[in-house]
Amino acid sequence: MENTQAMEAARQFGKGRPEIQVLKGGLIHHTYKVSYDEQEEQVVLQCINQTMFHHPEDIIHNYQLVYEAVHGKEGITIPPIIPARNGKLYWLDADGQFWRAIRFVSNSYTALVPQDAAAARLTANCFANFTSALASVELNQLRPVIPRFHDLAMRYDQFEKAILTASQNRLLTGTHVIAELRQRHHLVEFYNEIVRRPDLYWQRVMHHDCKLSNILLDVNTHQAICPVDLDTVMPGLYFSDLGDMIRSMACSVDENSTDWEAIAIRPDFYEAIVEGYRCGMGDQLTSEEKENIHQAGLIMVYMQSLRFITDHLNNDVYYQISYPEQNLNRALNQLLLLEKLEEYISVTSN
Repeated sequence: MENTQAMEAARQFGKGRPEIQVLKGGLIHHTYKVSYDEQEEQVVLQCINQTMFHHPEDIIHNYQLVYEAVHGKEGITIPPIIPARNGKLYWLDADGQFWRAIRFVSNSYTALVPQDAAAARLTANCFANFTSALASVELNQLRPVIPRFHDLAMRYDQFEKAILTASQNRLLTGTHVIAELRQRHHLVEFYNEIVRRPDLYWQRVMHHDCKLSNILLDVNTHQAICPVDLDTVMPGLYFSDLGDMIRSMACSVDENSTDWEAIAIRPDFYEAIVEGYRCGMGDQLTSEEKENIHQAGLIMVYMQSLRFITDHLNNDVYYQISYPEQNLNRALNQLLLLEKLEEYISVTSN
């Protein structure tokens, strides 16, 4: 991204000469922190990745809906979108690139990964508070920016279709993972039961990208200020955010690790995540959701293994890889994590 383009965009959202600083860490959008010589307020400027988000105006719509729903509520603060000079909440440059600006939250910082169980609990609690605070939002007002994002039945169908069209070599390398995932089809059946019973398993506003790096922390208290990166905020089911946090934070290694022996569930992290989420949701979880709370991690880990092996069978068209068979290894990593999680839940529930 040329700085001249970012400078031109920055001029649309503030007064005076802009000074821009690249903010690293995001993998999707080009992001900058912008200061102006004629105003104190700083902004976070982003060029939206339209390859991933085909209708970026839907992101703006959902963000504004969330902001208005929580504005003035105690315990959660969402920074507002800054209007452009044209009066809209975004600006298109000459190349059709989509720019938006959000008020920069001063005295805040982000951390990449939780260093202890307390940080994992804080993360889970923050995202649960977010969903809880948005309980009054009419779900049909939210636009599905990534339709069927956590639809396990669809992901399983994609997996089976990939098996039918995959090369013999890719099928052979994925034989073990394929067989093990097929043996766990009962998770798809449970998902289908959830979908069939909306009276027992409610749709809610979910973040869909829950990790510590998507939370602003107070530089003085180190407590959560608010979740950020709201691009994937959509209606979702109880397992989505909780399960994804279990998947990404309760494991001893990340999804790219090939140290198979090191893959394990960290009990203190797991319990902190579940308890933090329960606490943040208060009395909003149904009795069925509470009863099946430990299915959340199983569903999301299983889904991610399905997605990785599907991409391997489809010749690595979705997830970027840095070496051959990386998606196969990622799928195996998640399968091993699933086995460890099954074992942990079985032991602790008896």
